[in-house]
Amino acid sequence: MSRVQRKTAVPLSELIRDYLKAERLTAPLNTQRIFAAWDAASGAGSYTVRRFFREGRLYITVNSSVVRSQLSFQRDALLRRINTLLEEDELFTRDDARTGFVRELILK
Repeated sequence: MSRVQRKTAVPLSELIRDYLKAERLTAPLNTQRIFAAWDAASGAGSYTVRRFFREGRLYITVNSSVVRSQLSFQRDALLRRINTLLEEDELFTRDDARTGFVRELILK
């Protein structure tokens, strides 16, 4: 009778990360994590009409000129807070070439 060889245990988080990469789901998931970080960092999720992310630029359209003006004064702090939230997020894939950290925030 032959014995079955045991394999090295792999953490579930690593398996999930590998599955997401294999199925090419990291970019859409990263984009959703970026949008969630925007809502958490800005507090303006209810005023946000449109969100778009491409090549490190986060484009945000808000439906209030007053809110847009207030957010524009906080642009640098918002960028730092968004990226801090993404660093802390276990589901955010840092090495994805298409969707990485936010480098620029554009408010419309």
